[in-house]
Amino acid sequence: MKTALLATVALLSITAPAAAQTDPRPAGNSAPVQAQLSDQTPLPSDTPWPGGTIGLNIDATDTARGIYRVQETIPVTAGTRELHLLFPEWLPGNHAARGPINLVSGFQFTANGKTLEWTRNPLDVYEIIVSVPEGAKNVVANFVHTSPVDGSEGRITMTPEMLNLQWEKMSFYPAGHYTRRIAVKPTVQFPADWTVFTALDGQKVGGGNAVTWDVVDYETLVDSPIFAGKYAKQWTLDPEVKLDAIADKPKYLELAPENLAHFEKLADEADALFGARHFDHYDILLAMTDKMGGIGLEHHRSAENQYEPTALTDWAAMDWDHNVVSHELVHSWNGKFRRPADLWTPDYRTPMQDTLLWMYEGQTQFWGWVLAARSGLQTKQTFLDAFATYAANYSEGQPGRAYRSVEDTTHDPIINSRRPLPYSSLSRSEDYYVEGALTWLEADQIIRDGTGGKKGLDDFAKAFFGKTDGDWGELTYDFDEIVETLNGVYAYDWANFLRTRLYEPNQPSPVRGINMAGYKLVWKDEPNSYDNGRAQNYNYTNLFYSLGVNLSNSGEVTSTLWDGPAFNAGIVDGSTIVAVNGQAYSKEGIMDAVTAAKDSKQPITLLVKRGDVYRTVDIDYHDGLRYPYLEKAVKGEAGLDRLLEPRTN
Repeated sequence: MKTALLATVALLSITAPAAAQTDPRPAGNSAPVQAQLSDQTPLPSDTPWPGGTIGLNIDATDTARGIYRVQETIPVTAGTRELHLLFPEWLPGNHAARGPINLVSGFQFTANGKTLEWTRNPLDVYEIIVSVPEGAKNVVANFVHTSPVDGSEGRITMTPEMLNLQWEKMSFYPAGHYTRRIAVKPTVQFPADWTVFTALDGQKVGGGNAVTWDVVDYETLVDSPIFAGKYAKQWTLDPEVKLDAIADKPKYLELAPENLAHFEKLADEADALFGARHFDHYDILLAMTDKMGGIGLEHHRSAENQYEPTALTDWAAMDWDHNVVSHELVHSWNGKFRRPADLWTPDYRTPMQDTLLWMYEGQTQFWGWVLAARSGLQTKQTFLDAFATYAANYSEGQPGRAYRSVEDTTHDPIINSRRPLPYSSLSRSEDYYVEGALTWLEADQIIRDGTGGKKGLDDFAKAFFGKTDGDWGELTYDFDEIVETLNGVYAYDWANFLRTRLYEPNQPSPVRGINMAGYKLVWKDEPNSYDNGRAQNYNYTNLFYSLGVNLSNSGEVTSTLWDGPAFNAGIVDGSTIVAVNGQAYSKEGIMDAVTAAKDSKQPITLLVKRGDVYRTVDIDYHDGLRYPYLEKAVKGEAGLDRLLEPRTN
């Protein structure tokens, strides 16, 4: 007691205001005092919604205008006077509060045929509070969810040829209960003759093109999106895994047998890696489109994936575009079955904490690329070129690493929500994906080196993810379990390894794993296959490691390297290069100018337009075009070669 009293006195002596302090406010001004807000997030109860099964009926036939019309029937218990409905806010796989409640409108709530009053919680605008009259057994909610019809409004989910129905975007759920304890009976009406793909069970087609499924808990419903379309095709990869594709045009669904075999082998390689399946069946949902918005989003028994339209038909040229499928498949194990304890939540109102995304996403990024190479879904060269691009970014293209750790970037889904940044190389973004993958490559090589090649990160994956075959629940993990499992594979100071690489800023370039694996980063004057494929598809010119800019086909600056040559000359995003060395801008012209300056002492002269202002800029750069590659640095088979070898016949 005496010790506590002394501590209290000491604290008061430290925090007491000095007598000489003055109030800086003007005398006599009005000054309100804030009352305590009741804004603490209430935790739900692990109990069933007592009202019974919710009926969710969606009319998705208005593809011309991109409108989903929803009727949701929520049964209530006797004596209910207020119904608190929540719109999903913290979305799984988004790692942030991105529920688009702005796209839901036209609310009308009724009971016994009478319109009910409703209000929005001003401290939680995702909560709608509905007044319920005496004797009501059900509250019926009618509203519309409007798909963006232009990319500037958000992700387009409905076109005349296809749709991507995500249940959480067009439904409410009653507050106060774990979402896994809320029962829902879903029904959707689709355009005539459309094919419907989803992981939901019990699909039946009724009158009026209405499709129903078995009663399901709300958590599983949200985790089971729909791809549907006019042009569709399904391939069975094995008895439990299917590839479900929709396309803008039927010609984009032609998949050669030898390329289908890569998808089949992907399932086999995943089994070999993890040793157990944590799903009863799995649907690879795939949209071949440049009209509906792009997506790569994980679910337990399915995944939403988008390829460019010709990615199946022009297989070799589009090799760079095939990775999302393997990445999202890995998430069934890493992220859905095994999930960070601070990221798991019992509903979509409780805030998520993203601190272990370097494991959730970083190791998934690693295994997604490895499985793509092992299965042939992507070539080994594409893997090497992608990882060369990754290594180059952290070697020369990201000064933000000096002050910001990888772990701190795990908060970016919440901080920035993937909005464009003026200088992303300084601010950093979601680097837990790629620098996380490079860190896991190093971990693999440490294990291989320490065990004489007898073990690798494969052994960790099987021990950590392949728990109980057929269990598709959720098993959480923390930092200590990651370290403990790594030590079970190979004894090493893994806690210090992970904390140094991921939690401390200003680390050396993360190329140690590449070097340990028998390769090295080198520079050439032509884009590698991965860089080239992306640049051609998205119509930009990559001069990031020479002039320090990327340019559109018209010469507009789309990204600028902080402290690079262009930046130091005052060129920023949104500027347009009008002329190069006195000649009108062209892609070939600026690349030729960069090449010519390598053997010249003359600067590269650019005419730059920003807004209504034109100015001439000289860039004194003479190192030529520079693009990253990985080259083998040892004779014979290297560690990276062994990592990428198939594990199945």
